[in-house]
Amino acid sequence: MRKALVIVSTLSLVAFALQFVFAAVGAFTKPAGDGAFALHRVTGSAVIPALTLLTILLAVLAKAPGRLVGMAALPLALVVGQALLAMLANAATDAAGASTPFGLIIAGLHAVNGIVAVHVVLGVVRAARELARPAPAAAAPVTVREAEPA
Repeated sequence: MRKALVIVSTLSLVAFALQFVFAAVGAFTKPAGDGAFALHRVTGSAVIPALTLLTILLAVLAKAPGRLVGMAALPLALVVGQALLAMLANAATDAAGASTPFGLIIAGLHAVNGIVAVHVVLGVVRAARELARPAPAAAAPVTVREAEPA
């Protein structure tokens, strides 16, 4: 289970990193239509939550410490926050549908929240790797022999 936890948490980290690539694809697609952010949306709403749930399950099954289980669950809350920030940023437009300064600030917070999520997942990967390392073999106790009388 512990090796599976390392693998799935690493896949989660890769998915989070790809989110930034997919966001850039959406931002730089010309002309920017509704589908420009499709990869970003699908990864953020399906792939990352699925990997996060699997990471939580594997952490519990691997009998990981509570701190690691909690860290594994935190990205799910951050993803929910991401969705809320994106909806709020998209809703904060003027009468003509153009971005407002408030909407742009919220969009910036969406990016910052993504960076925080990557750092949390990186911490999960590191903790999972540490948990998966074999325990060092216990050294045999050293005994001191008393000198025998000559």
